[in-house]
Amino acid sequence: MGNPIAVSTKDLSQSAYDHLWMHFTRMSSYENAPVPTIVRGEGTYIYDDKGKKYLDGLAGLFVVQAGHGRQELAEVAAKQAAELAFFPIWSYAHPKAVELAERLAHYAPGDLNKVFFTTGGGEAVETAWKLAKQYHKLNGNHTKYKVISRAVAYHGTPQGALSITGLPALKAPFEPLVPGAHKVPNTNIYRAPIHGDDPEAFGRWCADQIEQEILFEGPETVAAVFLEPVQNAGGCFPPPPGYFQRVREICDQYDVLLVSDEVICAFGRLGTMFACDKFGYVPDIITCAKGMTSGYSPIGAAIVSDRIAEPFYKGDNTFLHGYTFGGHPVSAAVGLANLDIFEREGLNQHVLDNEANFLNTLQKLNDLPIVGDVRGNGFFYGIELVKDKATKESFTDEESERILYGYVSKKLFEYGLYCRADDRGDPVIQLSPPLISDQSTFDEIEGIIRQVLTEAWTKI
Repeated sequence: MGNPIAVSTKDLSQSAYDHLWMHFTRMSSYENAPVPTIVRGEGTYIYDDKGKKYLDGLAGLFVVQAGHGRQELAEVAAKQAAELAFFPIWSYAHPKAVELAERLAHYAPGDLNKVFFTTGGGEAVETAWKLAKQYHKLNGNHTKYKVISRAVAYHGTPQGALSITGLPALKAPFEPLVPGAHKVPNTNIYRAPIHGDDPEAFGRWCADQIEQEILFEGPETVAAVFLEPVQNAGGCFPPPPGYFQRVREICDQYDVLLVSDEVICAFGRLGTMFACDKFGYVPDIITCAKGMTSGYSPIGAAIVSDRIAEPFYKGDNTFLHGYTFGGHPVSAAVGLANLDIFEREGLNQHVLDNEANFLNTLQKLNDLPIVGDVRGNGFFYGIELVKDKATKESFTDEESERILYGYVSKKLFEYGLYCRADDRGDPVIQLSPPLISDQSTFDEIEGIIRQVLTEAWTKI
């Protein structure tokens, strides 16, 4: 075992390549190139180890709702760590977990009053699937184990959550995965195979595909449907009018649980504490994480309706599932303080008041020949790139590699905007800035993207 070594700033990049296995990262790309190293954040900006400033157009990873550099959240974490740094919630409670659970239940719709804490979003999704399976077994429905989710949707990396994920390339290296996960079309009306000119009819068609899949698999075998309020992967697909109301009807008809996967969409991303409220439906379970603490400490949760929890509260029935750091005292304390900021500063209302301005600013990019569609909701938008606006022709794999990754992604960061350029589905730029962003933020984002996409068009 080597001796501890103090790594100087100038050595950070090489040390990162040598020792830090970065997530979802093509490590070979840094063999002869510096690893971008972020050292500080303030408001809507982040700074690298060279002192360069970038606009955080992704809120870290759809996380830093209240913005960077919130001293009070750091102080709350320190205070809680000094008082009670850790204790598990395996048959025990501690005050902050109790208080945060009560607060989340208060915000959640309907009778979603039971909170099962995790340490992140993928674990919350994993929890919800296991919970759905056991719930049906406790009710005597032993063959209900399958789940339905949407094509191109991302739901996490644990084995179960990855099975629910609708991105074949992410799953292929790890197959065989958990059996029983089935896919239906998503709500990308820009590439709708039918009813592309009628959002309501398209929404009905998309929802009815869920019913068809339930009937095809057999209602006696389907446990749950997992849907994001606005689907992330593929570039921010909002639900068409009436979609979730129809899905709720279908789930009720066939005794299938509706899981609203709000790992990204909860906590103000769309302007409401929980995104299901914005679209007018009440799920059986909400999975959430990211924005609960604005990223100042990791936490996640599955928020469960009283009806679904009820059989677990009888006799010797036990949900045989848990995580060492679920409901961590420091994370729970930070979560409470973060929600205080939401209320004190009116962050949800700020998003509602400014979402139209954000969208209108981004839609100015429609005058560029490379921009096919601008879509999203709240402070959560995707810009789909095409090489022919009239036909909606997308990039080839070679063009995505060369233009999206080889040029657009690098230039956006070089010009001072941290966001995501992605081709899981079709090529998109995704934007999800901190909820404290204002018109100056929107203008800065639009200006940098315009410059980069104007240059990128010359390289097609």
